[in-house]
This record gives sequence, C-alpha cells and structure tokens, in this order.
Amino acid sequence: MERLNQTSRVSEFILMGLSSLPEDQKPLFIIFFIIYLVTITGNLLIILAIHSDSQLQTPMYFFLSFLSFIDICFTTTIVPRMLVNFLSHKTISYAGCLTQMYFIYALGNTDSWLLVVMAFDRYVAICDPFHYVTIMSHHRCVLLVAFSCSLPHFHSLLHTLLLNQVTFCDSNIIHHFLCDFSPLVKLSCSSTFVNEIVMMIEGSVFLVTPFLCITFSYIRILLAVLKIPSAAGKCKAFSTCGSHLTVVTLFYGSIFYVYLQLVSTYTIRDHMATIVYTVLTSTLNPFIYSLRNKDLKQGLRKLLVRRKP
Repeated sequence: MERLNQTSRVSEFILMGLSSLPEDQKPLFIIFFIIYLVTITGNLLIILAIHSDSQLQTPMYFFLSFLSFIDICFTTTIVPRMLVNFLSHKTISYAGCLTQMYFIYALGNTDSWLLVVMAFDRYVAICDPFHYVTIMSHHRCVLLVAFSCSLPHFHSLLHTLLLNQVTFCDSNIIHHFLCDFSPLVKLSCSSTFVNEIVMMIEGSVFLVTPFLCITFSYIRILLAVLKIPSAAGKCKAFSTCGSHLTVVTLFYGSIFYVYLQLVSTYTIRDHMATIVYTVLTSTLNPFIYSLRNKDLKQGLRKLLVRRKP
C-alpha cells in the first residue's frame, strides 16, 4: 500500500456505474442481483453435473467444467462490487481498483484461452477421431488447463504494474462500472505513452492470437465436415460445435468492440459491450452449452433427481 501511495496522489476512485440517477439504482441492483444468482447457480449446476456423471468424464466436459468455474470467479470479481455501488458509496480504493483490473484481465483471458483449448478438442475429435483418446489424454488435458490458467496472469501483471507507475492527481471519477485500462488512463496526469504502446502491441497480440487459433481450428473442422458424405453425419459434427461457436462469437465480438480501439475513442457507449463479455456471457454459457447437448441435459436431470428429498 505504501508503494501505491508513493506513485499516486489519488487514494481512491469513484465508480460512476451505469447510471448516476438515484431512481435507477434499485432497479439496476435487482436486475444484476438476479443475473448474478443465475450465473452462480447455472455454472455450479454444470460443474456438479459433470463431476457426478460418469458419462460426462470426457475432455470436452472436463474443459467445460473449468470454464464454468472461471466464469463464476470472473463474475464475482465484477458484479458484487456493482451491487455495493448501486446501494451505497461508489468509492473504491486505489489498491482495490488495480486489484480488480488485475483479476478482470487474468480471468477474462483465462476464459479466452479455455475457449481455444475447447476448439482444439473439437478439432481433434472431428479431424483425427482415431487418435483422439491418445492425443487428449488426461495428463495433456490437465497441462492445457494449467497453461490456460497461468499464462493470462503474466499478461495481467504486466499491465497492472505499468499502470501502477502512472500518476493520478486530478480527477478521480471513473465513468465506468469497473476499473479498466482505458478509463483509468484517461484520468492520468502523467505520460501514458508506454502503457498505450504496450497495450496496443502486446495486448492486441494476446487478444487476437486465441481468436486466430480458434478460427484456424474451425476452418480445419469445416473442411473435414464437408468431406463427410451423409447429411446426417454433417449435422452431427456441426451440432457438437454449435454451442462453442455461439459463445466464441458473443465473447470475442464484444471484446473486440471494446479493446481494439484507441483509448481516446473509448466512450460510455462501450459499457454495454463490456457488460456482454464480463457478465452476460458467463450467465448465458450454462444455457448455451446445455440446451443443445443431450448428454449434459441428462446429467443435469440425474443431478436434480438425486438432490430431491
């Protein structure tokens, strides 16, 4: 804390949130409280269903259970803070703000790399089914998850440490509902040239690389599926990828809209896109993955029946 205060004259920030109107605070609290409960419940049910059903002990569901766990952590980093802001003070300490930004970047990018791993899993299952069990061994699955969970922390730490060197001495009002790079850099009264260059180069590479990996995987999958002679076979192959593609589109569409732009062009309009990838994607994931998946729906039914008194 002493180090933070030495590099900044601002000891706390004010998060303006989604609306500054007093009459909007309680309705927003109710909406996001319900969303948070649905997110936690839905993702927790997915995790419990996967770990309690022997038929779901496959690499695809192993990765999905970790995605659900990260989604719970990701949402918990953001929504509880929003709920507090809706009903009481909107202040957040300097250390608390940087801590929130660190975990948003670390967990958000973990989500991103887990989507890459899931795309690779589908690629192997469809394009090389005879070697699937060998390639996607449990040991390799654990390594892929460990890689997906650890690499983003280096990316997040880099930008958090660089931002800690910036001086904030004028306004401390953040026109956002969370602590993010662009609105924080706008408040700086010292040079942010290095921060913006690193974010533009390293941040863009770190953001776009997973998307390119997923795109490459699905191009190979598409080429393999088109070679399947029967229409039923093609539909079955595409059905195993439909849910994942929906999540990828929702997640990356909103992230690219927010982050692949200059800091100076960042406006309040970007709040909705931020809500999509930070809150709504985590809420919708359990529904997207379970509605079109017979095995997972059966696993959820077994879980709910088993829990009945």
